[in-house]
Amino acid sequence: MAHKTAVRTPLSRDRILRTALAMVDKNGLEALSMRKLAAELGVEAMSLYNHVKNKEDIVSGMLAIVASEIEFPEHAPDWREALRTRAIAAHQAFVRRPWAARIWMNSMPSLDRLAQSDTVLRCLRQAGLPPSVVYSAYHALDGFALGYALQRLDSPLPRKQLRRLTTDFLKEFPTEDYPDFAEHVQQHLDPEFAASDSFEFGLDLILDGLARLA
Repeated sequence: MAHKTAVRTPLSRDRILRTALAMVDKNGLEALSMRKLAAELGVEAMSLYNHVKNKEDIVSGMLAIVASEIEFPEHAPDWREALRTRAIAAHQAFVRRPWAARIWMNSMPSLDRLAQSDTVLRCLRQAGLPPSVVYSAYHALDGFALGYALQRLDSPLPRKQLRRLTTDFLKEFPTEDYPDFAEHVQQHLDPEFAASDSFEFGLDLILDGLARLA
């Protein structure tokens, strides 16, 4: 009886990038190395260089995959809704992948990322905004989605821990001198305020402002 030979999945750039992405999502960017990636793929490290240039090329490729998850709606009813949907998708992608959020602005963008940026800029231009506003609006929308994700990632406290820290903080805080800030701190524990989405609130303020300028 003939023995069946196991069929090995051919090595390709896409397979390398997808495997690297899974590793980094699980263990963080610092866990990625050519040696560890090759071991995960079951190949020699030198085999990777037939498909990728180096570790930086792999990181750029992974970021391109992250960018592909940020969909730009082709059939949105208007430019405002299209940009709103895209900004929310970007924010959610950065929250899902903290490592990507932290290096997004310091990495060389791939052609796929540039194509998406071009689409956003064209949408702003077609909204009737003057060139100077298009320039600023593009950076405002991207910066808000990324910056808000980084802020959220740097303070992911469980609710029980947040309540304890807030209570301890207010015990020593000079409430009489700074009553408005004390009230704001207390609101962090109020379910009504905790359920609100500050990101979408801020995003709508930006878009409403752009609509007035269009």
